[in-house]
Amino acid sequence: MEIDKIKATIEAILFATGRPVTKNELILTLEITEQQLEQIIESMQDEYKEAKRGIELIKIDNSYQLCSKKEYYEAIYPIIDKRSKPNLSNAALETLAIIAYNPKISRAEIEAIRGVSADACVYKLLEYGLVEEAGKLDLPGKPMGYQTTNDFLRMFGYTSLKDLPELPRYKLDENKQIVIDELEAPSPERDEEQVENQNN
Repeated sequence: MEIDKIKATIEAILFATGRPVTKNELILTLEITEQQLEQIIESMQDEYKEAKRGIELIKIDNSYQLCSKKEYYEAIYPIIDKRSKPNLSNAALETLAIIAYNPKISRAEIEAIRGVSADACVYKLLEYGLVEEAGKLDLPGKPMGYQTTNDFLRMFGYTSLKDLPELPRYKLDENKQIVIDELEAPSPERDEEQVENQNN
């Protein structure tokens, strides 16, 4: 295969996949050696620089990816930011929170917590790519478990599930109603202060 055709093929693969493509994937597809691949990639990187293109070919570990250059971020961001974002209902957000705090939870367990069917919410979250199947659980009937995805972390600005806010401590009263321990009862002094602020 001619060098120009190999370069065009590499460019097409990287553009179409939109993800880092490993050396082995490219070597097997192009039927060339690792040394030949590295030489061709270096040549392509130089060509992108010399032509003052808006994209560059970067190396990530043993993979390669096409990406936009950092200096064009200000021009790109306003357009990317206009992409449609998931429109989540309160029920879907509740379901998402339950899954986030309980990785590999089953649909039946979600419904036990919410008290209503979770089918529609789970389906919508799967469609948006915010949750994914986590494999069969070791429970009667082998139900499917669900967990959040990296898209969930990116959307809500978390680097991992460890960054989720800590849930308040709670207990059940004699009527089996949830009582939050961390909520403070208003003191008389605070009530007087609030009245003074309202009058001022």
